[in-house]
Amino acid sequence: MFVFLATTFLAFLITPLIIRFYTKRKWLDDPNKEKHAKKTHKKAVPRGGGLVIFFSVLIAALLFLNFDKYLIGILLGALVLTVVGFLDDVYDIHPKWRIIAGITAGLIVVGSGIGIAYISNPFGTGVIHLNQPQIAFELFGKTRTVWILADLFALFFILWNMNIVNWSKGVDGQMPGFVSIALVFIGILSYRFIDDPTQFNTAYLSFIVAGSFAGLLFWNFYPQKILPGYGAGSLAGYFLSVLAILSGAKLATTLMVLAIPTADAIFTISRRIIAGKSPIWGDRGHLHHKLLDVYGWGRRRIAVFYWLTSLSLGILSLYLNTTAKVITMVVVTSIVFGFLIWTKLKTRSQS
Repeated sequence: MFVFLATTFLAFLITPLIIRFYTKRKWLDDPNKEKHAKKTHKKAVPRGGGLVIFFSVLIAALLFLNFDKYLIGILLGALVLTVVGFLDDVYDIHPKWRIIAGITAGLIVVGSGIGIAYISNPFGTGVIHLNQPQIAFELFGKTRTVWILADLFALFFILWNMNIVNWSKGVDGQMPGFVSIALVFIGILSYRFIDDPTQFNTAYLSFIVAGSFAGLLFWNFYPQKILPGYGAGSLAGYFLSVLAILSGAKLATTLMVLAIPTADAIFTISRRIIAGKSPIWGDRGHLHHKLLDVYGWGRRRIAVFYWLTSLSLGILSLYLNTTAKVITMVVVTSIVFGFLIWTKLKTRSQS
């Protein structure tokens, strides 16, 4: 708890410095000058959330964690995302560069030895092993091994969550809140095995990252003084994925806590592909857009809705087995799909 509170306070202090740094240089996201359907804010606001998250996590890691090859790999991957996020804050770079940055960060993590060696069997007892096939090779005088399925699955899991979480930051306070909650649950799961030395960093890093997003939330909640930007959005999914893997492959738990953003992302990708559009270009069809535009929900109400659903699903995940978690995710996805389809039909009938 102390680590969480300390990092929250640290991020709270860093954020106004970033706001001042961006504002002084007029690096602002002005919806009146740079119009885009996905934007919901009305006034010019700096981005820069990625810098807040990275620096607060880095400082807290130096203070509280034991450095090993895994932590170094995680921080290097985070640095890549932060640099690209900063460039996007200032120059609005093409999405392909963001995708390349995500792949690079994921490869750094996988290259440090973080992979998904197994997953719980959702259709029975035991686990499904992903440690075969393997490729062995000599590098720097040592024999290295690549676990093909384990590494590819880990890379996909990281990239998927980076994108779906990044898409769920459309209104003030939405993303930092539910991400902080999700990370607390990962920290709790890791803390159960705190006697295992390998879990010390995982539990504490989970609380550190949770605290960094909680500190950002103070300034991002309505009326927001700073936007998360691609930097914080991608770092959120990145840290969630990596920590879920390190906490003992708690993939189902993480996906369950992220059930609403996950369902929204699957529907969004499907909708865009069916419409013949690129799945990576933003629009105004996400769940939070519909709650805002069609049903007249306020920004605070939408943010709290995302927080409470993540909190409820997180608490539920502590008591469900893998099969029950998968069933819950299917039910939540069906509800979100049904709601979004019904909303689309409703808006068509009114037009």
